[in-house]
Amino acid sequence: MATNVHFGVTVPQIKRPWIATSEAARAFEDMGFDSLWLCDHLYGPQSPQLPIFEAWSTLAALAAITERVELGTLVTPVGMRNPAHLGKTIASIDNIAGGRVIAGLGGGWMPREFTDFGMPFLSTGERLQQLDETIQLLRRMWSSEEETSFSGNFVHADQVVCQPKPPRDVPILIGGAGEKVTLRIVAEQADMWNNLAGHQANLAHKVDVLKRHCDSVGRDFSDITISQQCLVTIARTEEEAGPMSQRAAQIFGGHLGDPLGEMAITGTPQQCIERIQKHIELGCTMLMIEFFGKDTREPAQLFMEEVAPEFS
Repeated sequence: MATNVHFGVTVPQIKRPWIATSEAARAFEDMGFDSLWLCDHLYGPQSPQLPIFEAWSTLAALAAITERVELGTLVTPVGMRNPAHLGKTIASIDNIAGGRVIAGLGGGWMPREFTDFGMPFLSTGERLQQLDETIQLLRRMWSSEEETSFSGNFVHADQVVCQPKPPRDVPILIGGAGEKVTLRIVAEQADMWNNLAGHQANLAHKVDVLKRHCDSVGRDFSDITISQQCLVTIARTEEEAGPMSQRAAQIFGGHLGDPLGEMAITGTPQQCIERIQKHIELGCTMLMIEFFGKDTREPAQLFMEEVAPEFS
């Protein structure tokens, strides 16, 4: 149990007032979580009418009211915004945070949150090339370059100035499970890779694919932090935990993985510890947790009291 695991937790942002988001963020930081995460959608995945806070403006607010935790998006579709503007936004928020931002990036999948806002929703292959080009642009904007020009197939910038620079080298996390292109971009470009919750059961296979890409491009696999998006259903007793996982399976229907599967982090604190150890054995040392419960602060507190100390 000597491996140090990074525990991140999602912050409520859908159908919640700001006070609920801010109070949860402060509580999670006080509990000892390592990072706070928001999804980056302009519309609720279930319906455009579902109220949802925009991710980066909300992260700016969280940066101002927290002190220690890292802050990130899981993940930002790069084509939803002008990429140079995105780079400036992230740099500004990282200054507010004092160097705590993780840039979680991906290709996106909801057409209307692109097209309704005047941005083209490209083909899958084009969106992934757009991701690759955006990361190149961002790293240059955040570097010592005074002005950055970039001309790609899908990303363009002309003498962009980004001041102030981020106070640290912003870690770039790529989220996605595509084996041919996405994981190759991870091997070439990312500091962190997040495996989607829906692919949690396939973590071992995805890690093997990423290792092969690292070998192909000459990258040291150990340089990439492996993270897993996951639903956690935890209770003090098996009698409580069993019905919780059953309800979670009914409610989420696979969107956040299989709460009853072999890799699911579910059950008593000891059972959760055993499941986390399975992830560590596959090289995963970072968990992005969505807690199951009406008030997610309650299971989060139990997790940090009974589970997290085993991995510090």
